[in-house]
Amino acid sequence: MGTRQPENIRNLSVVAHGGAGKSSLLEAMLFDNGSISRMGKIEDGNTVTDFTPEEQKRQISINTSLVTMERRGTSLYILDTPGFADFIGEMRSAMRVSDAALVAISSVSGIEVQTDKAWEYAQDFNLPVAFYVSKMDRENADFDKVLAQLREEYSDKAVAAFLPIGQEASFKGIVDLLREKAYVFETNGSGKFTETTVPDDMKDAAASARERLVEVIVEADDELMMRYLDGETISLEELLPAYRKAFSMRGILPVIPGSAVLNIGVQQLMDFVIDVFPSPLESSPKAAKKGHEDVMIAPNPKDPFTALCFKVMVDPYVGKLSFIRVFSGTLPAEGNIFNVNRGEDERISSFRAVTGKEGKDMKEITVGDIIAIPKLQSTHAGDTLSLKGSSVVYPPIQFPKPVYSLAVVAKSRADEDKLANAIHKVLEEDSSLSFEKNPETGDSVLSGMGDMHLDIVLSRIKERYGVELETKTPQVPYRETIRKVAEAQGKHKKQTGGHGQYGDVHVRFSPLERGAGFEFKDEVTGGTVPRQFIPAVEKGLREALTKGPLASFPVVDFSAALFYGSYHDVDSSEMSFKLAARLAFKKGIMEANPVLLEPIMTVEVSVPEEYLGDVMGDFNSRRGRILGIDSKGHLQVVRAQVPLAEMFRYAIILRSMTSGRGTFTMAYDHYEDVPAEISKKVIAAHKQEDEEE
Repeated sequence: MGTRQPENIRNLSVVAHGGAGKSSLLEAMLFDNGSISRMGKIEDGNTVTDFTPEEQKRQISINTSLVTMERRGTSLYILDTPGFADFIGEMRSAMRVSDAALVAISSVSGIEVQTDKAWEYAQDFNLPVAFYVSKMDRENADFDKVLAQLREEYSDKAVAAFLPIGQEASFKGIVDLLREKAYVFETNGSGKFTETTVPDDMKDAAASARERLVEVIVEADDELMMRYLDGETISLEELLPAYRKAFSMRGILPVIPGSAVLNIGVQQLMDFVIDVFPSPLESSPKAAKKGHEDVMIAPNPKDPFTALCFKVMVDPYVGKLSFIRVFSGTLPAEGNIFNVNRGEDERISSFRAVTGKEGKDMKEITVGDIIAIPKLQSTHAGDTLSLKGSSVVYPPIQFPKPVYSLAVVAKSRADEDKLANAIHKVLEEDSSLSFEKNPETGDSVLSGMGDMHLDIVLSRIKERYGVELETKTPQVPYRETIRKVAEAQGKHKKQTGGHGQYGDVHVRFSPLERGAGFEFKDEVTGGTVPRQFIPAVEKGLREALTKGPLASFPVVDFSAALFYGSYHDVDSSEMSFKLAARLAFKKGIMEANPVLLEPIMTVEVSVPEEYLGDVMGDFNSRRGRILGIDSKGHLQVVRAQVPLAEMFRYAIILRSMTSGRGTFTMAYDHYEDVPAEISKKVIAAHKQEDEEE
């Protein structure tokens, strides 16, 4: 690929609920454009965009794939994103760097959960949206029903840009409403068609739909709207620029029918993208920080170079690939690039125009280009790239928070040694993952968006890095606290010949409000505990509180006041007073009515209304408290507080309960008392573990 002008670039994300036909659409686009000689099938594992072993094995999209093609003198960068909830982070990061979104919707199923997510993210990023109504050849396909649903749920600006000629088994073409032409296709997948006039039995419906389309288009142009209202006919040459303007301003949501499998309407869709979708120069300036100053970066190829890395992946042959979107400036493929977030230079080996797993070198990149750079060492998803001296930083990509966790343990000592590197590599590649060593439970916890997500990550760790991991449900990070005031003496006295050991403390333990942590008070009077030993008392208490008396969980939300003690001129030492403090803690906490605390999570579940009762009933069975229910389009959003102990497998259960149509988010809120019966079971289980150890 040679030098391109930004006005001749289009970039977009193709997004959808899983199974809506995105990958098939990309195959048809590539075929019609001459990039491939035959269309692959997901079930055969030979599509261009689903090329990793995991994708071929599971027959689903897991990673965002880039397709680059040339058509009518225009460079098309198309990001094919996964449609399953477990990989929603891929959809969000792709949409963050796109100038528009093409949302695929099954003509049979209509709006689904991930359709809603795509719409939500489009709002977040202020993206123009067009809808591709797929599978028009399938039984129960209904274009009008989907169009009505889009108008009802999203916007009355959803209008047909094309109409289907037939549907289900009779689907054979489309009508271009703006141009008032029909395209009748061969149904063998060849993509061959005949251009003709609008069928007689469709002329009234097409005229009515065209009138509605033109009405929405001219709303973007005051002069055209006045002329239209005066009854003047607006020419095609005048309507097309207004169409582009209306679309870029999100003033119209075009809806386009088609069938990727039969290859009907795909060429017209690609031409529609070229004609109506905005170029990078027509996209809105991007918010950024320049030092501490908020700035807007205009899409100007003559301005200083800036780009955002939105994805990192490891290619088994090329190695690490960093995918970037250029927001300003122009840059040749030589020399260094500067990672502003890390403050590090990166050596450019090449720029790659990527289609699936294949790539071609580029001599230069400019505004709107979406390309891959091999072998950048320090760059992560969300990092800003520029030339040295720049302080412009784009906001990081906000990935959804993980909702499903597993504790992982290396199977062998050799695996243990390799684990840290393997985890580092997969975290670098997948920003929707998290990994932490829980200091309270000792668990190494890997968290992601669902069981499928983590299953794939674990397979990747084994296959790529040779590390086998065992998994288990993470332990709940319970805590302990006290309910009443208690005083206790701790005396450490030991005589071994020569110098002995002597420390004597009296400590008052008092409960504090939730979240207060630990507070040490020095209330000693009269020098009963010498000043030099008081820090040792505090240290002894702080060491002791890490393991409470009930089940060895940290003790929190209490104060310990040292108010009296005694000492020996010779035998007293810091160690003696530290040990005395531990004895006082052990005795005093048990007398202060200790109780077990558990973490409570705030959970938001989005489901279609028909599943609302099931979700609420399930929360009740999990000791949850319903906080409220809100409507969001056709979805119901249930807010609840639920103990973490009841939520570890919720991602799997919700998917089963709602046929995959429910999604949720979860965040820590507070700790509260564990019910007595459950507390007894937890304490007994931990005592048994201690005995076994």
